[in-house]
Amino acid sequence: MRVFTTRSGAVAGGASVHAPGVVVLRGIPYAAPPFGADRFCAPRPAAAWDGTRDCAAFGPVAPQSARLPGAPAWSPGDEDVLSLNIWTPGHEGDALPVLVWIHGGAYVFGSSAQPDFDGAVLAGHGLVVVTFNYRLGFEGFGHVPPTAGTDPCPDNRGLLDQIAALEWVRDNIAAFGGAPGRVTVAGQSSGATSVACLMAMDGARGLFRRAIAHSAVNACASPGSASRTTAEVAAEAGVRATYDGLVSASPKVLVEASDRVADGYRRDPGSGARHYDPAIYGPVAGGADLPLDPLTAFAAGAGREVELLVCHTAEEYRLLDEVGSCARVTEEDQLAVFAADFTIPEAVLDAYRALDPKASVHDLYLAVYGDLLFGEYSCRLAEAHTRRGGRTRLSRFVRQRDGRGKPVRAWHCADIPFAFGTVDDENVHFLIGGPPGAADHALASRMTRAWAEFAATGDPGWPPLIAADGPVRIWDTSTETPVGQWDAFRAPWRASGLPLLMP
Repeated sequence: MRVFTTRSGAVAGGASVHAPGVVVLRGIPYAAPPFGADRFCAPRPAAAWDGTRDCAAFGPVAPQSARLPGAPAWSPGDEDVLSLNIWTPGHEGDALPVLVWIHGGAYVFGSSAQPDFDGAVLAGHGLVVVTFNYRLGFEGFGHVPPTAGTDPCPDNRGLLDQIAALEWVRDNIAAFGGAPGRVTVAGQSSGATSVACLMAMDGARGLFRRAIAHSAVNACASPGSASRTTAEVAAEAGVRATYDGLVSASPKVLVEASDRVADGYRRDPGSGARHYDPAIYGPVAGGADLPLDPLTAFAAGAGREVELLVCHTAEEYRLLDEVGSCARVTEEDQLAVFAADFTIPEAVLDAYRALDPKASVHDLYLAVYGDLLFGEYSCRLAEAHTRRGGRTRLSRFVRQRDGRGKPVRAWHCADIPFAFGTVDDENVHFLIGGPPGAADHALASRMTRAWAEFAATGDPGWPPLIAADGPVRIWDTSTETPVGQWDAFRAPWRASGLPLLMP
């Protein structure tokens, strides 16, 4: 056991079972519990403690209804949810590069305790790795109408939690062998879009110098849509859509009400864009904390001082279809309604048909939706960053395999166990199609090394983006074509001018 001293008190961690020489500490508070008088408020500093805090266990997860393989579930009454975890091979004074991970989960589920986010292998490459929990769902991103005589509740409380975690890293990471001036912030899916938001936020400026965004999701809310969501959730919760009404509802009540609102969209084919995958929460763009959505902000030059690495998978939406979280579109008339709901021109659908003439309607829908929501949006972020003088690397995950009698696609989330080097954990085998083979281990080694090198030097091993067509690093079990160009799927989006923002 090793003891480290933070500004709040001493913490003790033990040896990682996954990497020799790496010490892991879990459940360190980086901010006060965001409940009671602090509910719906910006995060406040954690209280100091006496003695040495044993940091062997992950802290409680944020309020949510999800139960994820190998990770703890939320229990009503858990309040100390703003905690972080550290894997370090270093000692005070080492000044190692730091990688801070923001988990995804549509802004409503997930935690830093998921097995695929174990930082031991990356730490074994010479990084100090930090993961953390932040507020989700209504607690983190729900709009709370202002009340006379009280301070307004910020909309983006989850993003402010992320900033608080980065501030904790700045103030304390040197004690663990990390360099506060060598921080890379990384995330996937909603975590990747969180990274992009942080790059656009004045409150996060100077807290990191590099960023990694895997499968950024095109899903920010406007103040108007956030207000409408609050009205819907409050109605389902049986309370008024006011501060007093909302604070009177327990976190459990708001989680359940939010689930019912999302399920209502899922069951109603006539409910517009939210019907297909009803993620009702997201960063609210247009307020004091986040004046612009990330794509617009990047186009205006925000975050150009931050070096950026972007990745997406080739078949993003196949995962959402596999787990049954998105609507099924199998008929041409359904496809036409889908295109109208997202204002997708017929020319885009025709171009996808030409790219794969044998594709079924369902296959076509999944390809278009995945690129609209993740693939093309990620590319647009990278290009906007580059055009304004940012240094950007692009990569694309295409690895497939047969698993349990059917193909496992290059779908959403499949790349993350490879980047973390956690492919041997049985909890991630659904994502990657079963136990890894030798080629999978080699791919994981290449991806973890790329992340480590990017965090340390800014060079993951391939050239930066210089034009809209590449270069791009291709992640596959084959090493024959490691650098190429973007696939033809990008052409129809460029011709149409989409996607700019989700409706």
